[in-house]
Amino acid sequence: MPWKKIEPMDQKVQIIANWKTNNFNKTDLSKKYDISRKTVTKWIKRYETQGIDGLKDQSRAPINRPHATPKEIVKRIVDHKLNNRKRGPRKIYSQLIKKHPQIDWPVPSTIGYWLKKHGLVTVRKKRKRVPPYNEPFIDCQSPNDVWSADYKGQFFTKNNRVCYPLTISDNYSRYLIKCHGLPGPRYRETRDIFERAFRKYGLPDAIRTDNGTPFASKSVAGLTRLSIWWIQLGVTPERIEKGCPQQNGRHERMHRTLKYETLDTKAKNMKEQQQRFDFFQIDYNNDRPHEALNQNTPSDYYQKSYRPYVEKPKKPVYDYDFTVRQVRNNGEIRFKGQMYFLTNLLDDQPIGLKQIDEDSWNIYYYFYPIATLNVKKNKIFSK
Repeated sequence: MPWKKIEPMDQKVQIIANWKTNNFNKTDLSKKYDISRKTVTKWIKRYETQGIDGLKDQSRAPINRPHATPKEIVKRIVDHKLNNRKRGPRKIYSQLIKKHPQIDWPVPSTIGYWLKKHGLVTVRKKRKRVPPYNEPFIDCQSPNDVWSADYKGQFFTKNNRVCYPLTISDNYSRYLIKCHGLPGPRYRETRDIFERAFRKYGLPDAIRTDNGTPFASKSVAGLTRLSIWWIQLGVTPERIEKGCPQQNGRHERMHRTLKYETLDTKAKNMKEQQQRFDFFQIDYNNDRPHEALNQNTPSDYYQKSYRPYVEKPKKPVYDYDFTVRQVRNNGEIRFKGQMYFLTNLLDDQPIGLKQIDEDSWNIYYYFYPIATLNVKKNKIFSK
């Protein structure tokens, strides 16, 4: 037969019953029930002041909590989270400090505690990430030194229309210059978006892209009509290595946030999707704190370029030590009695050749080196 289990409450009642018989003192009760004399004293005192209710388990929470977060502060934190469901504790803290600096807000860890307590925290699965590659950004010291551009992967709206978001951002400030949904990565539509950006913000020194259409081609130096237009404006086209998106890591990180905040559900059509992009752009630039910017926003760091957009760029002018040739309609140039194919994209355009050694010349279009010509091998090598 198993031993009868005695509940703590029953034991406390027995202690009081034995005490009231006057046959036991506190030391006797301590030995009989194998507890300390101090514990016996505690239960007798509680019974005498509170009756049988004094023997029940009581909360150990402190009566006074001078450092507890006030209820009105917790409510404002929760309300802010409900209005910004995809913000974490650190960003919420930065936004609240900025909007209401007169209030003594709790630290991000405390904000995270209250958000979790109210069921407003979604646990995200951790995954291994490629370490960021910082080398391409060492010369990016101020706004408009380098812009990044890319097409975020295509998707369909509810009316079965395909959308290719074209994004342009400033590498220094992370300012999102353009976020526009297009029906495809085509030259004409892409150029129109860049033209709007140039008119509003001025010209950057360089634009960094991947090797996809319409940013690059199999032509010499990867030239396309778009990159040729940039060169004519005095903007250097930069292309990351194939299969190395981390070289454009800042822009790719923005894409992850863009996807998270605008593509979780399908939009009805392109108009509704563009409205989402427009709202995201305003929020990302002006309201969403950025950890890499000391929890400030991109608009705190960005300013327009001092280089205005030029409607009709001038033809290139080369120095005296260049040999100038005109690219023919078939993409060829004539040099030292030989014909060399360069690219059809530069037909009727002047290019400059600068001698390197006895057999080799560098070929430039404006300031931009595009190829090397070797007369001994009778061949043009792309840059």
